[in-house]
Amino acid sequence: MATYVNNLRLKEITTGDEDGTWGTSTNTNLELIGEALGYNTQDCFATDANATTTVADGATDPARAFYFKVTSSATLTATRTLTIAPNTVSRVMFIENATTGSQSIEISQGSGANVTIPTGEAKVVYLDGAGATAAVVDALNLVDIGDGTVTSVGGTGTVNGITLTGTVTSSGNLTLGGTLANVDLTSQVTGTLPVANGGTGITSFGTGVGTALGNNVNAAGGVVTTDGTATLTSKTLTDPAIIGTILEDVYTISDGAAFEVDPGNGSIQLITLGASRTPKATNFAAGESVTLMVDDGTAYTLTWTDATWGTSGVIWFTDGGSAPTLNTSGYTSIALWKVGSQVYGARVGDA
Repeated sequence: MATYVNNLRLKEITTGDEDGTWGTSTNTNLELIGEALGYNTQDCFATDANATTTVADGATDPARAFYFKVTSSATLTATRTLTIAPNTVSRVMFIENATTGSQSIEISQGSGANVTIPTGEAKVVYLDGAGATAAVVDALNLVDIGDGTVTSVGGTGTVNGITLTGTVTSSGNLTLGGTLANVDLTSQVTGTLPVANGGTGITSFGTGVGTALGNNVNAAGGVVTTDGTATLTSKTLTDPAIIGTILEDVYTISDGAAFEVDPGNGSIQLITLGASRTPKATNFAAGESVTLMVDDGTAYTLTWTDATWGTSGVIWFTDGGSAPTLNTSGYTSIALWKVGSQVYGARVGDA
């Protein structure tokens, strides 16, 4: 009695059977072997659901093809599983996902591992034919490419010694390990480098990349856009051309017995006195300046002789070289600036 236990589901004629007709069966088998070496396509998903295709016994069948193009008359709305039966077939196949709906398909044979094929892509897989526990395996999981090795194509792996030319596109996360050096990105980066979906974007650069991007790299190694909002810290600007208004910080000093005038808090500072005070300038660096607006409270005064202002305190350029007398109503505006180790001061406006 004929059986179909082989991997291509060809008719196996028992010795002595089909006297006078075995030639027809043999010719059919030869045609099916040719089919197994070729290309075919099949609408495997008539509905938006998982499906099974079974290689026919002794008859032509698209799923017997070496290159198997999977299509769908239904529009898929999610990843769908295509099970290839019987689960005892062991073979290698090229399978292309040409389904409608831009969804991945998952190739299965039994309860073992499956292979997912994204929309519009093809993979080389092998079916191990282990029966109920059969698995489908990505046959290109380890590929030797000339002068380098790609491990786990389509998954997590490493690429060694590969030169890429033209446009490199990543549809997922692109992780670059090690150090990038001598990389010229000045004419190669276009578009934007987004931070999305909780990602961190580019967090650090190698020497070559940092040099190429120049002032487009911030202190933390990230990218500063030229037309967006960004914070620059400890940057040196040489001969900048500033168009528009410069926004200065306005800071209110908390009154105290020896309050600090610290330029780091802002270039315009306000203080309302709660008593007569002797302010300090501990963090006042050479080249920094502050416009201080003082409300005298209830006729309180300021003494400017603390050594943090200079050897003998502030050197005044107005009021005859004396510290300005505070106005009894409204603010008294005072300009303070430091040259070398000495802070100088001047009243702004009339007394």
